[in-house]
Amino acid sequence: MSEPTLLNNEIRDWLMDCGLFDQLLPADFNAAAGYFSISSIAQGQAVFREGDAGSFMCIIHSGQVAVQKSTQDGQPLTIATLRSGRAFGEMAVLDGERRSATCVAASDCQLLNLGKDSLEKMLNEAPKIAAKIIRALAVSLSKRLRMADGQLLAQQY
Repeated sequence: MSEPTLLNNEIRDWLMDCGLFDQLLPADFNAAAGYFSISSIAQGQAVFREGDAGSFMCIIHSGQVAVQKSTQDGQPLTIATLRSGRAFGEMAVLDGERRSATCVAASDCQLLNLGKDSLEKMLNEAPKIAAKIIRALAVSLSKRLRMADGQLLAQQY
């Protein structure tokens, strides 16, 4: 295995800080870092749009991202604002479906990105680490679904 680069070390540190992958061991973070990349998104810039093909997911390192759905008349409606440590876009990466919402930088953001191709590569090259990452994403999605269920129930009363 090659020596980690400064960029890989930064990605590793960001992965460790996000809190999403608490089940990973220190060596797992080192290996996983090579599959992620970093991007900077300016305030107001769309990370992706509802209906786009889902080829990557993101984890917010800094900044905020607004999740928007189109109303019946085509106007964007912000349904959530995500902060540091939150993942988004993972549904499309995991299920291959189109984006279910538009995500726009609500402030300047630094993001960790994991492409669908990189996840597939990780599954082949480091399956145990990939399984831990996919499990962490599934747990995160499950928590969000349970929270949404609770919000829907609360609106009934």
